[in-house]
Amino acid sequence: MQHSRIMWFLGAGLSLAGAVFAAEPQGSAGDNPHPIHLVRPHVAPVSAMAQLGRQIFYDTSLSSSGKLACASCHSPQHAYGPPTDGPVMLGGPSLSRQGARAVPSLTYLERQPSFSIGPDDPEAETVDLAQMAALGQQSTRAQKTATQTSQSAANIVPQGGMFWDGRADTLQMQAAVPLLDPREMDGGSIEKVAEKLRHAAYAKSFTGLFGEDIFRSPQMLVSEAMFAVARYEIEEPSFHPYTSKFDYWLEGKARLSDGEMRGYRLFNDPDKANCGGCHISQPSPDGLPPLFSDYQYEALAVPRNAALTDNKDSRYFDLGVCGPIRTDIADQTQYCGMFLTPTLRNTAMRQAFFHNGMFHTLQQVLDFYNFRDTSPEKIYPRAADGTVQKFNDIPVQYQANVDVSDPPFNRHLGETPAMTAQDEADIIAFLKTLNDGYKPVK
Repeated sequence: MQHSRIMWFLGAGLSLAGAVFAAEPQGSAGDNPHPIHLVRPHVAPVSAMAQLGRQIFYDTSLSSSGKLACASCHSPQHAYGPPTDGPVMLGGPSLSRQGARAVPSLTYLERQPSFSIGPDDPEAETVDLAQMAALGQQSTRAQKTATQTSQSAANIVPQGGMFWDGRADTLQMQAAVPLLDPREMDGGSIEKVAEKLRHAAYAKSFTGLFGEDIFRSPQMLVSEAMFAVARYEIEEPSFHPYTSKFDYWLEGKARLSDGEMRGYRLFNDPDKANCGGCHISQPSPDGLPPLFSDYQYEALAVPRNAALTDNKDSRYFDLGVCGPIRTDIADQTQYCGMFLTPTLRNTAMRQAFFHNGMFHTLQQVLDFYNFRDTSPEKIYPRAADGTVQKFNDIPVQYQANVDVSDPPFNRHLGETPAMTAQDEADIIAFLKTLNDGYKPVK
């Protein structure tokens, strides 16, 4: 499997310096008095396989329009995410068909586990370090599980995989899906794509790597092409640079401002934003940088996006893990409405948030978390009779799956929201420290 192939790339793990990287609340602002050494991927010359993958990644001729490549939706200038502010990207033969969901980033997938449904293990995923103690907090992780306990065992949760519904386990599998999707690159068929690869400017690279026989089997040719794309995403450092201000702060090479530090504390405060309950901000026990995801799934009940063509049919619902795109576990209705928790690295560079691209700013995202339950009229539309249509993108029979217990979703109508306006501003300031490309002062 691809996941096993990539683990060598991470290099040997190194222990944290005393397993401590706390920021003291006292002091001028933002210094990390306990810096650690982060274990970044080893940078080596890109292999011939990855060089072939690079050419395929940028090849627009593989699409029916002749204008769409992997890089068109996964722009390197936008952290390999969408380059526009539309909720979804457009594809097909005339670039007029809406994609089904917002385009995720392709960065930081080198450590993504395969999809599975199994026990939630917060102790294995959360490092309880002196950092939390120094901030006066506990490292509390959200328990992601279906609330319909009659249908599921406690704490059995979906986790891992790629796409919003986890239906691909490897980068090779992930690359193949948009290649053939009629809403995206719209390659038509394996045979049509293979014929284009046979006549591509880089065709000789296939024979050099796989021999002349590679062109005899369309299935094998396309499969190896997608493997080459996967190797490019693994070996090219810009897919996982770990060069954010926060990374350098962990290493003692940068200082967080007052607002960024306040935002960091709020991010991890289980009684406030509680972002860190799902977007884990601690390095791994062996020093790998944090990926700001627990790889799990949750039903958040983001409002229905009227801008999506699919949603013009009132009977249509995107239920994530249990369909309609993914079909193999559609009978597991306790997971209907659940979508993958994405990394928050480079999230401040995005212009479309959540699976349906409903929100376009981090301010809107935080308002959703803050007001979904306390002031739902600020989040959801009203029906003709004036009632607020809360959870309007999940059928009634599955609304019990929505998280209403983990802070800040544990509040009720009319109660004080978890965050103030200043809190939200500080959290946004912290989230911006997760953008790659920071240059530490030497």
